[in-house]
Amino acid sequence: MRIAVTGTPGTGKTTAVEHVDIVQFDTAFEVIHLNNVIREQDFTTGRDDERDSLIADLDAVAEWLDEYDDVLFESHLAHEFDADKVVVLRCAPEEIERRLNERGESAESARENAESEALDVVLGHAVQKHGEENVYEIETTDRTPGEVAEAIEAVISGDREPSAGTVDYIDYL
Repeated sequence: MRIAVTGTPGTGKTTAVEHVDIVQFDTAFEVIHLNNVIREQDFTTGRDDERDSLIADLDAVAEWLDEYDDVLFESHLAHEFDADKVVVLRCAPEEIERRLNERGESAESARENAESEALDVVLGHAVQKHGEENVYEIETTDRTPGEVAEAIEAVISGDREPSAGTVDYIDYL
């Protein structure tokens, strides 16, 4: 089974995935942090100077990722790749701004990501690529990483129904 965990930067993907107890499942999942792979394998096509970020070579990442059958992978780009289930982590835009500012992101970048969250950009792309029946939206704003991990575990085990469009941050705008 291929599980993608995605969301706007600052929603808690990396931290939550680190708390997922993969040992409890019959399958030995490989856990992959795609942003690390992109940097380490140099799966890039250049640099976006305006955003001060690398531009991922999605074709190269997809080809590399295709080597894995039982995998849990996370990144703000994870929804771009083949997956059986896509978990979209959601977080209040104000909290995303705060988290990204604390990480040292520019105010402009933090604001752009907060607006993206309010507009459901990642969720919309995930639903468009994978279908509503394969997308699981999880609100993370007031949850601990362990609680978010438990929700992800429920998706993996089939104890959680697909959900998309249950979180609404449009008032942020």
